[in-house]
Amino acid sequence: MDKLKMVAPLVAAGLVVAAATPAHAAPAAVPDGLRQVQVRQSLLGTHTWYQQLYQGIPVLGGYYATHTSAGGTPAVTDGRKQVAGLATKAAGISGDRAKSAVASRLKRQPAGAELMVVPGSPAKLAWVTLTAGPGGTTRSVLDASSGALLKEERTIRHADGKGQVFDPNPVVRLQDESLTDEDDAAAAVPAKAYKNVTLTNLDRGKTTLQGAYADNISANAVTSPRRVYKFDRENDHFEEVMAYYSITETQKYIHQLGFADVNNEPQDFRTTGFEDDNSFYDDSDDSITFGTGGVDDAEDNEVIWHEYGHAIQADQVPDYGLSEEAGAIGEGFGDYWAVTMSQATSRNTRVTPWACVMDWDSTSYTADEPHCLRRTDGTKVYPADLDGEVHDDGEIWSRALWDINSALGRRNANRVILEAHFFFPPDTDMPTAANLTVISARSLYGAGAAAKVKAAFQNRGIL
Repeated sequence: MDKLKMVAPLVAAGLVVAAATPAHAAPAAVPDGLRQVQVRQSLLGTHTWYQQLYQGIPVLGGYYATHTSAGGTPAVTDGRKQVAGLATKAAGISGDRAKSAVASRLKRQPAGAELMVVPGSPAKLAWVTLTAGPGGTTRSVLDASSGALLKEERTIRHADGKGQVFDPNPVVRLQDESLTDEDDAAAAVPAKAYKNVTLTNLDRGKTTLQGAYADNISANAVTSPRRVYKFDRENDHFEEVMAYYSITETQKYIHQLGFADVNNEPQDFRTTGFEDDNSFYDDSDDSITFGTGGVDDAEDNEVIWHEYGHAIQADQVPDYGLSEEAGAIGEGFGDYWAVTMSQATSRNTRVTPWACVMDWDSTSYTADEPHCLRRTDGTKVYPADLDGEVHDDGEIWSRALWDINSALGRRNANRVILEAHFFFPPDTDMPTAANLTVISARSLYGAGAAAKVKAAFQNRGIL
C-alpha cells in the first residue's frame, strides 16, 4: 500500500485524523497483521508504532502508527507496504549461509540474520543482517532463495566535520576565529576557554561516566573514584567528559520543555576508535560515535548536539529516515538542534553568529570566516535546490526551523518541533512533515502560531 488509509478527512499527507469523538474515546481499531514495537508519550497524546507482518513475517520498511490525544481525536499513520505474489514462506538458503556470504564480502561477522519480506509485486523473502564495523553498521538484504544481494546500506546517521565545544566551543567562548587545532595541543586553546561544570545524573555506586541520560562506551573509558573529571583537550578523556555533559544537559532541557519520553534513556556514545574527521549516529545499536580527525569532534558541543538530534528522531519514530527527504530533514534538524542549544550559552555576534554550525570543528577544513560547516540562515528553496545529498538538502529544512525559532521564540518553537516529530512517517517528505508541524503548532499555541509556522515553510517553497 504505502499510502494513507482514508478513514477520515485528510489533514496532512501522512496523517489521517478521525472525526471528532468525545473526550477519552478509545482509539481506532488496529488492523490485523501488525506487531507493536513502541509506545511514546508526547505533549498531545500517545503514539503507538507497529511493525507490519505478512503471514507472521516482518515486512521490510512496513509500519503503522496510531496517535491518540487526550481530547479523543485519534489519528493513523499508515505506511504498510504492498505484498503480492510471494512464492513461498520457506527460505531456500539458511540464515547461517546468508551470514557467511556477508562475512566473506565485508570481512566481518554479522550479529545475526532475520527472515523478512521485501515488499512489492512480486514480493521476495530475504535474510536481513546487521554487521558492525569501525565506521558504523551495515545492513545487508539477501534473497532467501538464491543468496543474491538485493540491497546493502549503512545504518548510520552522520555529520561531516568534527570539533569540540567547551561551552559551546572555544571559538565562540573567546570570540576568536583564529584558533586552530594544532594536533590536539593543550597550548592551542587558552585556559579561559574552559568552563567548570557540574556533571549531574551520574549513576550512584559507579566511578564511570554512566548516568540517566548518557553512557560512555569508549575504549579505556575514564574512571574516577572521587568523580572528578578535569582534563585539558590534549587528554583523550576530555572528549568523554564533553560528550557526557552535553548529552545530559540536552536531555534535561528536553524535560524542561515538558517532554518526559523523548530519548529518555542513557544514550551510548564513544569518543575513541574512529579516526576519521566525521561523526555519526548508528540506528542499529542506538549509539553515537565521534571521530578524532582534525579537531576531535566531541570538542565541539554543536557536533554532539547534531548527532544527538538523530538519536532524538530515531527514538520518536522507529526506522526514521527511510527516504532521502526524511534523511535531509534529519540532517536539517540536527543542525538546527545544534544552534538552538547554543542559544542558551552564547551570544549572537558578528564574529560567531548563532546560525553558523560547528564553528570550532570546521576550522580544520574551512578558510572563510566565520568558520561554518553549514548555516541555518541560507537561501535554498524547495524543490528547486534539492540535489539529493542529505546535508545539502537539509539546509532547506534547517532554515525553516530557524525562522520558526525567530517567529515563536526558542522555547515555543522547540516544543512545536519536537511534538511534530512524533507524527512523522519514517519515509516522510518535506511537505508532509511541514504540514504536521503546522498542525502541532495549532494544537499547542493556536491559529496565530500555526500561521507563523506555515509562513516559514512557505518562504522555503515547502508549502
